[in-house]
Amino acid sequence: MKIKQAIFRNNEWKQVRDASGFDAGKSQLVLVFGAKRLLLDPERRREIRNEYPSARLIFGSTAGEILGNNVYDETIVATAIEFEKSKVNCAVAHIDEFANSYEAGKALIKKLEANGLLSVLVIADGTKINGSELVMGLNLNKPQEARIVGGLAGDGGDFISTLVGLDESVGEGYLVAVGFYGSELKAGSGSLGGWDEFGPERVITKSDKNVLYEIDGKSALALYKTYLGPYEKELPGSAFLFPLAITVEGAKEKLVRTIISIDEKNQSMTFAGNMPEGSKLRLMKANFDRLIDASSDAARDSSTTLRNSTPELAILISCVGRKIILKERVYEEIEAAKNVFGRDTFLTGFYSYGELSPLNNGTMCELHNQTMTITTLSEN
Repeated sequence: MKIKQAIFRNNEWKQVRDASGFDAGKSQLVLVFGAKRLLLDPERRREIRNEYPSARLIFGSTAGEILGNNVYDETIVATAIEFEKSKVNCAVAHIDEFANSYEAGKALIKKLEANGLLSVLVIADGTKINGSELVMGLNLNKPQEARIVGGLAGDGGDFISTLVGLDESVGEGYLVAVGFYGSELKAGSGSLGGWDEFGPERVITKSDKNVLYEIDGKSALALYKTYLGPYEKELPGSAFLFPLAITVEGAKEKLVRTIISIDEKNQSMTFAGNMPEGSKLRLMKANFDRLIDASSDAARDSSTTLRNSTPELAILISCVGRKIILKERVYEEIEAAKNVFGRDTFLTGFYSYGELSPLNNGTMCELHNQTMTITTLSEN
């Protein structure tokens, strides 16, 4: 595997790093993460296509771009990959073609050749697609051994619209899947949050998909506010500081859910993922050191399937909420992962509106919020 990375910043492209012998004409895949306004410019997309004429181009708008040790805003970061012993297969769909996100996920994964499918990277619209329904559909039709990872595109802190695309199909409402194949390819993943739970465990008694109405038979919003204290006046922005941990019936592991809006009239809260009735939940709060430590742990988890070899590429997808909370310390979670991998590993990624990854060593994908999710790739 040979890799080249470049960044578009201050109105010009700059090469950041490349592997010896990299041939742009032979690269099969380019991951392009950037600010929405820049990805909207067809000239930027033409420049990337001209540089990599034979590659499949994957586009995703972000709430912050990750390249090397750094976090950027208002840039485009491009990571081109020349596989030497492996191959990729890509698929694209649009949410308007389907009744819902579940059906879109079912159809998208079926577009990939199942035989030999090792891992799938999914980038999906972050405002038009229900991430929980999407992963249900993806899981239904995926090969059992295949690992699905990825994230929902971002729009800075605006939450208005996002862009996703494959090659020339770039716009709102798209979802893209990249399938990785090859007996010489190794792929890993890790996803952790690092939040502290507090307060009693409660039960969701009324909800509709990702809208939560009642907890323990009482107004969800009113109960939530009692825990916020002075932060109540800063809603919905302060909700990033206090996500919820939920345990879905029959599951052993907890998922993190972030509030994206509140409705005072209906006394409800809308989350970035579904909140099934009967699920148990607890409030969570930020612990800065644990958030950063979680990045290190996710990096270690993503390397376990590589049989202790150093990853050649690590794709980091972290939640916009973590970026908002960590503020000037946000680069520390990138450095924490980099310190685990070492200097030889290429790092790219973005801040998202939701992360897709299995829990621990499982193969079933889940939607996460407020986590650092890492995908690693390496060829023998």
